[in-house]
Amino acid sequence: MDLIFIIGAGNTQITSNPILNLVIIYLPLALLILYGQKLQTWLITNDLSKTVGRLKEMRDKSRDETIAHITEGMDNKEETIKRLDSFLEYFTIMPVDLDPAGVINKLDHIMTSRDMRMKSEIQQLFPDLDELKANSIENVIEIATSFNFVYKIVRHFYLVGKKTNNFLLLAQLQMIIPFLMLQADALNKAMATFKKNQPIGDAIGPMIVGKLMLEHDKHDIAVDTVYAESDISGRKAILVTAKGPAGTVGQPGNAVQELINKENPSLLIMIDAALKLEGEKTGEVAEGIGAAIGGIGVDKFKIEEAATNSNLPVYAIVVKQSLVEAISLMTKEIAESVDTVHDIINRIIEERTNPDDKIIIVGVGNTIGVIQ
Repeated sequence: MDLIFIIGAGNTQITSNPILNLVIIYLPLALLILYGQKLQTWLITNDLSKTVGRLKEMRDKSRDETIAHITEGMDNKEETIKRLDSFLEYFTIMPVDLDPAGVINKLDHIMTSRDMRMKSEIQQLFPDLDELKANSIENVIEIATSFNFVYKIVRHFYLVGKKTNNFLLLAQLQMIIPFLMLQADALNKAMATFKKNQPIGDAIGPMIVGKLMLEHDKHDIAVDTVYAESDISGRKAILVTAKGPAGTVGQPGNAVQELINKENPSLLIMIDAALKLEGEKTGEVAEGIGAAIGGIGVDKFKIEEAATNSNLPVYAIVVKQSLVEAISLMTKEIAESVDTVHDIINRIIEERTNPDDKIIIVGVGNTIGVIQ
């Protein structure tokens, strides 16, 4: 009988038979060293395959929903579907930035041309549409395009990693997949909201300023952007936001530039949604300094440039929310922040300005479902 020694509290057994020892211990270890990475690669590839399949289903679903939304009530749908499929492959080439001087103007020109091209295409397809429906279609197409882009990028790196059997590439893709799926889930929820023209979390800035604009005359100041004049604590308040209830962010940069040059204000207050950190509460309000506005930076640059040239202090108020909450139906917690922000605006104006001063207040965000 072989002598058996039991090591520790585990099940590993070492015998006096060297051949058996080789089979029990060293052979599995050798197999793990030689084929461990291949096993990991197979497991990662299998996991990514399921994720790519799920993304494809979400992409196809968004396309089908977009087609149904756009072609509702139409008789001849084939031509519209062909144009929609071409929209899904629509891309924008960013300007060269090897020499950064003047790159903002190039970005502004390219993005403006892109927006006008999209509006023009939709107008040609549906000449009888009202502005609200046209903006709804534009937003839904943007969501479907984003889905298509995310899916194609993930699929590309998955197939390249699988084709070359590149463990590191597949592992890196697996690590960022949770963040990409978070965006995909957010886009999935946004589709239903934009189809119904309901307010989203990102609309909190326009909602806050829009409430102050009620019963005041609105004037166009830039593309899809309006302003109104009001009185707050004896100060002239110039209220700026994108034009609702259509889903647009307007051109706050151009609007603020013109108003600063025209009105010579003493204070600029910007209100926007901000992505919260994990552990922070949805709807929490925070104050800060600087231009509270997202995007690719064109509007932010214009506002900062105009404020700097005029030595104008810029105050920021943000309402915190997650990525999913920002582009899906506005929650109760976010909507209830309106009164809190109004109180902060009044306090800042009373503490930082004098009677008869002029203040510009900008509500930044997508105005879908929000009126002024």
